[in-house]
Amino acid sequence: MNVVGNGMDRKTSASSSAVRTVAVIVLAHNEERRIAACLGSLPLEDEAIAVHVVVNGSSDRTAEIARGFAGITVHDWPEGGKSRSWNRIVLDTPGVDADAYVFVDGDAEVLPGSIDALVGALAETGANAASGLPANGRRAGAYREGIMREHGLFGDLYALSGNFVSRVRARGIRLPKDLIGDDGLICALAKTDLEDESHWDDRRVEPCAGAGFLCEPITASISSLALQARRMRNYSVRHFQNRIVSRIMRSEGPQALPEYLATLYAEHLPTFRPRLDPRYYWFDRQALTSMRADARRAGAA
Repeated sequence: MNVVGNGMDRKTSASSSAVRTVAVIVLAHNEERRIAACLGSLPLEDEAIAVHVVVNGSSDRTAEIARGFAGITVHDWPEGGKSRSWNRIVLDTPGVDADAYVFVDGDAEVLPGSIDALVGALAETGANAASGLPANGRRAGAYREGIMREHGLFGDLYALSGNFVSRVRARGIRLPKDLIGDDGLICALAKTDLEDESHWDDRRVEPCAGAGFLCEPITASISSLALQARRMRNYSVRHFQNRIVSRIMRSEGPQALPEYLATLYAEHLPTFRPRLDPRYYWFDRQALTSMRADARRAGAA
């Protein structure tokens, strides 16, 4: 991999002959059906790349399958939660150090050349983050357009500069352990440069047209529909969590993020109502019921 810099020097070029290190972090929960395709899509032969597979709270063969790939470090942790695992691998695990970090969901397949493209985008622009684009799915075109226009970030595939990660570590900024949708907060942290929203600059997240991923399309099977229903409930929780996180980022900034967002639910829930859009209303109701239960448990702890 021919990349240079730590993602902060706008004069560097990805075409330099200097070889730098890249950590690819694959976050996987019960992905035995997809993890082999995911890992097989990575440039495992590249000596500049260290691949870490984080298996979080899985009850299937995800870790076993990942261990079958040579040169991959598998971290098999019983605790679930993507944000909890993100904190643990990025902030708490010794030896996970690199000039750039690429994050991949365990159910995504990375298109050839994407890792180089993401790391090159960081080096060329000095951005804190670079985002990959979806390459399949019914709404892939709309999602790509939105990411390019808004400098957005999908959790399936994105990269962070080594300098940015070092500053996250130095500041002690952690994702709330119960946060759903870590990519939204990571995007905000990158755009604000770890400050409050008054420091927002879209240019700190660089959409990368040369980086793409494939995800498994939703089918009409009963199991797939049940999975989609669970996802929709989680998306509703994420919607309300984002409102809490946005209030924090607009005021105190990321230093005020709690260990668990549930500790703030009781304060915010009285102002939350289900959206009237029929696509979301029922899932929002379920999410609010779940969040009320979480608030009671947090208050009793």
